[in-house]
Amino acid sequence: MKSRLAILLGLWATTAARPALAGAPTEPAPDVGVDEKLGQTIPLDITLVDEQGDRVALRDLIDKPTLLTLNYFRCVGLCTPLLNGVAEMLQKIDQIPGKDFQVLTVSFDPRDDAELAGHKKENYIKQLGPGFPPKAWRFLTGDPVSTKRLADAVGFKFAKSGEDYVHPGVVMVLSGTGMVTRYLYGVTFLPFDVKMAVTEAAQGRTGPTIARLLKFCFNYDPAGRRYSLAITRVAAAFTIMLAVGFGVVVGVARKRRRKSDGKESS
Repeated sequence: MKSRLAILLGLWATTAARPALAGAPTEPAPDVGVDEKLGQTIPLDITLVDEQGDRVALRDLIDKPTLLTLNYFRCVGLCTPLLNGVAEMLQKIDQIPGKDFQVLTVSFDPRDDAELAGHKKENYIKQLGPGFPPKAWRFLTGDPVSTKRLADAVGFKFAKSGEDYVHPGVVMVLSGTGMVTRYLYGVTFLPFDVKMAVTEAAQGRTGPTIARLLKFCFNYDPAGRRYSLAITRVAAAFTIMLAVGFGVVVGVARKRRRKSDGKESS
């Protein structure tokens, strides 16, 4: 038992010390993730720009249950799989897009413009086929103040990383009055889950988050043309797992020692 504890402790110490030995600079982790705002209503006076370059207020867009995604159109990481997941769901769901619900995709990158939004929309409308109503999925841009205000209202936290952004992968579900009713995490969405979320939104009810597997945008190495996982995040998670395991082993060892001491005394 003592040798096993020593091995676990040694692994934990080695993992924890590795970043310092490598001389990696310690930078504060960006505040990225989701702070759920269930039951709160987003500011409907926020004005964005549609695919034609016209300014439009959210109150004129949100009149039915709405699936809201926050992305940026130059994203080389998580955004494309997420939007592909939305498109796949739209082809399978029983409810009628444009009638029972709609999708709004808003870019939080001030470099994105109406022309780029239009190209993005055109690609997905073609993918969905001629029967899909174009107004059922809108692609919008806006100034950084407006898009940040919207992101804050739904608890979506992102951070600039060089020329790109670090951000979570999630779909926010809004009621026809702009109330946040549910969060759907990940890049694939089961039609049944979306149907239930849309039904709740239509009734103005909030739903609990059942599966919260929060995905983050990967870093992209343009020179190597590959995606790289954030090593510090993995190392931190591994260190925590080792520490928890070490604590469990120590606790079990103490219990066994107490039992053996009790038997000896009796």
